[in-house]
Amino acid sequence: MKLGLHLPDFTWPGGPPTLGADLARIAQVADAAGFDRLSVMDHFFQIRNVGPPEHEMLEAYTTLGFLAAHTSRVRLLTLVTGVVYRQPGLLAKIVTTLDVLSGGRAMLGIGAAWNEDEATGLGLFFPPIAERFEHLEDALQICLQMWSGDDRAFAGHHARLARTLNSPQALSRPHPPILIGGSGERKTLRLVARYAQACNLFPSPDLERKLEVLRQHCEAEGRDYDDIEKTVLYNFDTGERGERAAQIVADLRELNRRGFTVAHGSVKDVSRVEPLEVIARDVIPAVAEL
Repeated sequence: MKLGLHLPDFTWPGGPPTLGADLARIAQVADAAGFDRLSVMDHFFQIRNVGPPEHEMLEAYTTLGFLAAHTSRVRLLTLVTGVVYRQPGLLAKIVTTLDVLSGGRAMLGIGAAWNEDEATGLGLFFPPIAERFEHLEDALQICLQMWSGDDRAFAGHHARLARTLNSPQALSRPHPPILIGGSGERKTLRLVARYAQACNLFPSPDLERKLEVLRQHCEAEGRDYDDIEKTVLYNFDTGERGERAAQIVADLRELNRRGFTVAHGSVKDVSRVEPLEVIARDVIPAVAEL
């Protein structure tokens, strides 16, 4: 089983003056520890289940570029890009740039977006949910077309692109993996089956049913269910002295039994770095063969 480190919170003891150095140190330790991937949120205000909106929040793709320069192994992604925050042709170019400059380590995490407060606060485009899903399908098709080398015009639900030129091409083959976040059964999981290489689900009591719905969508799309990587949010709390490591291992074994191969989440007190060292020593080796 693989682990992903998610960084949703940048309100750390040193404040903005040390944020860059703290972030680089955390990324370097995670990279050396054996985490498979490293992600940030695509938000502009802090979200309500993490902290007040006034807390520090970094723009996602600028941050991922910074992280690419301070790591050498981990995959890099947003968890997940709000599709309406960037024009889809520009998004494909951004992720391609990240992939090239990181040596082929980019993933495209993407979803329909939900935080209307930050969108209206900053004057960003934020149509109703049904339209956002239409923009999401446009973006998925545009990214795949641009990564295929096909530079013909594109016309989708809303997007109109005269030429989908993308040079240089991404290093990842056949393209940067696409992860779609969310567990909506009618639209989100259908889009996973049609376009994505990975899904990301919340750890709710109905996880098995969500996976079964995904399996049904795969059958309808003629897609091999086993080709899709199943990832689940799991927030790591190692305890004050690492005493919860065994419980984390037990939880991850159970998630793996339920069909997940990646657990991806925040680490409590990550700015201290010691919890990452506990995970490297006591958790990653214990679940590596699952």
